[in-house]
Amino acid sequence: MSRPFDGHLCHWKWAGTMVPLGDHWLTMDLKKPDIPDILLPGLRSAIQSLYLLFSLYIGFRFYQFYQWAMNGQGEAPTRPPSVEAFLPISALMGLKRLILTGKYDPVHPAGLTILIAIMVSALLFRKGFCGWVCPVGAISNRLEKLGRRINAAWRLPRWVDYPLLSAKYLLLGFFIYMIFWKMDLRQTEGFIMSPYNIAADAKMLQFFLSPTDTALAIIVALAALSVLIRNFWCRYLCPYGALLGLLAVAGPVQMRRDASHCTNCGSCERACPSSVRITSYAAIRSCECIGCSQCAAACPDGCITPAAILPLPNRPDRDGPNADGQEEGQRARRWIPASKLFIPTGTILILLCAWAVAEMAGLWESQVPPEVFSRMYKLVIGG
Repeated sequence: MSRPFDGHLCHWKWAGTMVPLGDHWLTMDLKKPDIPDILLPGLRSAIQSLYLLFSLYIGFRFYQFYQWAMNGQGEAPTRPPSVEAFLPISALMGLKRLILTGKYDPVHPAGLTILIAIMVSALLFRKGFCGWVCPVGAISNRLEKLGRRINAAWRLPRWVDYPLLSAKYLLLGFFIYMIFWKMDLRQTEGFIMSPYNIAADAKMLQFFLSPTDTALAIIVALAALSVLIRNFWCRYLCPYGALLGLLAVAGPVQMRRDASHCTNCGSCERACPSSVRITSYAAIRSCECIGCSQCAAACPDGCITPAAILPLPNRPDRDGPNADGQEEGQRARRWIPASKLFIPTGTILILLCAWAVAEMAGLWESQVPPEVFSRMYKLVIGG
């Protein structure tokens, strides 16, 4: 259905949202059909579980390759490139080299591809990776649910919470400073081609196979804290999440709250795994929002929804300010509501497209031969 331009748009929450099509406005129902609210938490848990199982499968396949590399018996099994997703420092090194030279990382190309894809997804679809895909986030969410089930979870007061939030940004700043400012290109390329970086995946595996007493104590402490304090690692310590949060703030997608219909019941804040103070804002721009849409599912009044900003043309025959209070010649901006599955769908599509493009371009499989991996593993780890 279309109608002549009248200078007005429906409210973002209404189902009959209008978007421009030539000289007319096209009325589109962008809010419906949508997933029933009661199914959303279960769907999110199922998607997280699938990615967690996939990560374990990749870990098992890499373990097989590692065993061959250390023992050197029989034909080399295929090394799964996806294991490089757990090498963020190496990926940051590869990103710097790519920016400065235009050359892709030959050692861990899949890690660089995954990093770029996740950064793009954060810019376009908020921290959907954290909220729907990340296996560490999946474990953290299950520990949080355990804490609530045994009545042990509690929320830190703001005077403790806010200072702790800075820890992951300080960690991110440290890595950015050391990699992008402190190291020159020669040092960066030297690290990428070093035996330590080539064997970084094996070192990571060794960390889990044979953790030191200190490492084991830290893992147990983080797990216990995640039971007591909602998503402790993700909220306070994860530098990867800090990077994605900063990118998400600059993106076009946000969670929007219709303050005129909100009763301030607090259901959304109780459901939010990131402890965002949702009822204080009409637009949730927080770096902590992971785009999980649990707040929208929990809202009994249906006044929270993902929304994307859309620049719109002004009315050509109108004098003075437009409906947004902008003068003629400026671009108006309207929020277009979207399905609660908009963020996870966009995030997963970007990840899949990045994998497909990298495969076709030859930027997924490492250029390091299996025999060289074997020598580097033995050199760095021993054996």
